Amino acid sequence: MSKQMDFAQQAVEKMLAYGADQADALVSESLSIGASSRLGNMEDIEHAESADVGLRALIGTQQAFVSSSGMNADQLDSLAERAVAMAGMAPADPFCGLADASRLAKDIPQLDLEDAHEPEMEKLTQMAIATEETARAMDGITNSEGAGAGWGRSTTGLVTSDGFAEHYSATSWSLSCAVLAGSGDNMERDYAGHTVRHCEDLETPEQIGAEAASRALARLNPRKLESRKAPVIYDPRVSASLLGHFAGAISGTAIARGTSFLKDSLNEDVFAKSITVTDDPKRIRGLRSMAFDAEGLACDKLTLVSAGQLACWLLDSATGKQLDMPSNGRAARGIGSPPSPSASNLYIEAGDLSPEALMQQIGEGLYVTELIGMGVNGVTGDYSRGAAGYWIENGELAYPVSEITIASNLKDMFKHITPANDLSFRYSINAPTLLVEEMTLAGL
Repeated sequence: MSKQMDFAQQAVEKMLAYGADQADALVSESLSIGASSRLGNMEDIEHAESADVGLRALIGTQQAFVSSSGMNADQLDSLAERAVAMAGMAPADPFCGLADASRLAKDIPQLDLEDAHEPEMEKLTQMAIATEETARAMDGITNSEGAGAGWGRSTTGLVTSDGFAEHYSATSWSLSCAVLAGSGDNMERDYAGHTVRHCEDLETPEQIGAEAASRALARLNPRKLESRKAPVIYDPRVSASLLGHFAGAISGTAIARGTSFLKDSLNEDVFAKSITVTDDPKRIRGLRSMAFDAEGLACDKLTLVSAGQLACWLLDSATGKQLDMPSNGRAARGIGSPPSPSASNLYIEAGDLSPEALMQQIGEGLYVTELIGMGVNGVTGDYSRGAAGYWIENGELAYPVSEITIASNLKDMFKHITPANDLSFRYSINAPTLLVEEMTLAGL
């Protein structure tokens, strides 16, 4: 990455020479390979490489961005000159600017995000084939959408005119499979997948294949429900989506614009007392871990919700200025875009009861394993989504159900959530099994 960091440093120096008051350069380099199979045959192999640079020039309260694929030294002058010229024509933004120089990260943490091993394509091919073969070998599996295995490495570097110049690398390994069970009018699809930083943490092809097949088979012969109000339990595959809606609602951007249903809720009770929500960018091998944020600030663990009370927003420097608060190191940024606030490894802490105990507690209700559509209003909190899963009777999963719409308001849902004790860090946003005390179910 030294070549790319040198390019970024030179770009910053040239932007200053062309008249910028401040400047930064973001560089990104990535390599990925993947293989997929379907019905026992290799379907596709992929190999992709990229090297990109994004420049930001600031003149007073004006800023502009330019980006380029590749880092050609012959283009450096024109990129820097163009960024400064565009900044001179940009509308004023009183909140733009580099992060507070006194708060730039000085100690870059080692988060074990990079696996030194790079696989051969043949290994990924074998993994994909073995995964699908395992799934298709189970009785009742009649078709397949395929299986895929992938690996990638990315490096991100940031140089600012305030003297920050650091980079870090991360790898990812992934394995997935989707199959169909049944025949004729009674066919159901489901999937399984896993993504990790290090190969040694990845589930085996046998585990992924068996899980995908078992899930598809369990969904055969679904029933429809009559419309009613009932408790709803979210499986961990879908429970994190509720936390994703929460993250959007406490983004500094939404709060500054007044477009969040939680805009007046700081230091208020927004969840049930049993809920603690944490964001941890320094989680070892985390899927969204980062050594520093997109502005070069140190990013520390944050408790966003404690005993149900909302403690802070997600802030970068610009939204912090708008809200008269300091950034809490949550800036994210694309190559050609300004920083904006975003969560890292966000999770709801585990509760005391097992998922089985939660089902026994409600006796009857809906257990959701799949959500469909995006019927969520971030301004009002109104929530309505298609769902499928299982009906709970006598505290146990009784039979599969489908073609249901579940509806409520996120404000009400958050205040009536109970977490189970099965939290695992499988995704970038994680939550245990969650019970919502009552929702409207629309079926027949």
